[in-house]
Amino acid sequence: MKPNLASSLVDHLRERISSGDIAAGEKLPSENTLIASHGVSRTVVREAITRLQTEGLIYTRRGAGSFALTPPPESSPESQTLIPRTLAERRQLIEYRLGFETEAAAGAALKASEEDLSAMDAALQGFEASLGNASVSMNCDFEFHLAVARATGNPYFSQAVQSFGPAMIAMPRRRLDSSDSLPSGRLDSVAAEHRAIHQAIAAGNPQLASAAMRIHLSNSMARLQAEA
Repeated sequence: MKPNLASSLVDHLRERISSGDIAAGEKLPSENTLIASHGVSRTVVREAITRLQTEGLIYTRRGAGSFALTPPPESSPESQTLIPRTLAERRQLIEYRLGFETEAAAGAALKASEEDLSAMDAALQGFEASLGNASVSMNCDFEFHLAVARATGNPYFSQAVQSFGPAMIAMPRRRLDSSDSLPSGRLDSVAAEHRAIHQAIAAGNPQLASAAMRIHLSNSMARLQAEA
């Protein structure tokens, strides 16, 4: 791991996105292209991508690549999406998520289609196959919560989740800045909680789905506090 190289690549890509050189919705250069053009390792590129995700500047779709998001306008800070950076801010975000994602889970249990359930299952499988890679785990975690929100059929739930991007996932920053794998116990717990949510939604039980989501987010709060 070479943090100086990763920081340099982050600065370069951030500038290209902020200036519009890489427009909102446009796909970023591939890993191989960035490796060749900047003379860095794959680990450095993936760290840079993870940092840009936490800043809310890019969104990565599994199997499709990373895409630029619209950077918040500097002239109107009050309209900027708040990206959690401190432990206190991450706790506040989970508190906010408890307010709407429990309702989203209940709504999903009433309206989820087979396509929605398949999307949740694909995210779960990706998470379980991530082998503790922080960036991959975070993206699959986000994809699961986005799939639940979309399953409600209410675009405001989806918008709330998408506004934060993968930065909404309560991953301790030191995990994202490290090349170490995530603890298997943490992964197993999150996977089991996601499975419980999926099963309750698939069963069409809104009360159970809401409770499963609340348990998951409450446990996320506890894990964040313990790992901080």
